[in-house]
Amino acid sequence: MSDPCRQFDALLARPEPVLALAPMQDVTDLPFWRLMTEYGGADLYYTEYFRVHRDSNLEKGILESLTRNPTGRPAIAQMIGNDVPSLVRSARELQQYPVAAIDLNLGCPAPVVYRKCAGGGLLREPERIDAILGALREVVTVRFTVKTRLGFDDPAVFERLLAIFAKHSLDLLTVHGRTVTQMYRGDIDHGLIARAVNSLPCPVLANGNVNSAAQAEETLRQTGARGLMIGRGAIANPWLFAQIRNQRRGEPVSEATGPELLDYIRRLFDAVCSPDVKESAQVQKMKKYMNYIAARADPSGEFVHDIRRVAGKREFFDVCERHLAGAVATEAA
Repeated sequence: MSDPCRQFDALLARPEPVLALAPMQDVTDLPFWRLMTEYGGADLYYTEYFRVHRDSNLEKGILESLTRNPTGRPAIAQMIGNDVPSLVRSARELQQYPVAAIDLNLGCPAPVVYRKCAGGGLLREPERIDAILGALREVVTVRFTVKTRLGFDDPAVFERLLAIFAKHSLDLLTVHGRTVTQMYRGDIDHGLIARAVNSLPCPVLANGNVNSAAQAEETLRQTGARGLMIGRGAIANPWLFAQIRNQRRGEPVSEATGPELLDYIRRLFDAVCSPDVKESAQVQKMKKYMNYIAARADPSGEFVHDIRRVAGKREFFDVCERHLAGAVATEAA
């Protein structure tokens, strides 16, 4: 594989928008990366976050996304934590692997994370972010990136955050246009993402609510972002990256049929469900993906209601076929 840093720089040097697959814990793992490439794939991949604390070790399962990267595209290793020596230690260790960049998670909205003052919880302490970024900037010799939200519960802090980001010479910033407490509810603030684009010297990716090629185009238009980071939209619609590229080239954007969506679910099951674990555990893992697919393919909520109650593989696919045979995968909820 080519040098990841050079691949990363080449992506940013080309005129087309950079399309990144967002990190989603226990979802966007190595098997999912592999499957995504078969549907056109992203330009840039982020690992699930490495949990970093005083007694932490780099998780072997997440490391495999770096050492066995099947995408042919650069991969960025994301860390989450708040202890400076531990983050410095982990950043040094991660740079021994084929990474394009080290990314710090400042956006995870899960209560179990932010209550520990990690992820989005750090947005309540700008001074602490300043110290962390300063320490990491000194030891990261690959590219250094950050994924953030607008603030914890009030976007008024975002201007202060931008000054901190500018101070530490980031190589890329991804902005999810909501606060932490908004979770995934409410509109994306494209205006504040545009503020980041216009005020920072580094490229900015826009993140949040990109579920179709049309929404991708509108987000790029409103923000002026260098590209897009897409998570839930790509999980529900693996054709999305290819559709965005087609629209940018002025080519037809075809919608996936119900049978194509069902075929994707079968391939997803085969890709991410280990035969070494119980069938019930396989089905539980699939439910994480189906939450995103169901929300788009069947906004009525009947599908997600039924799929959450299945226990076995046969029942799982019976529910999928009953609800999705006539669905269209690209319609946004």
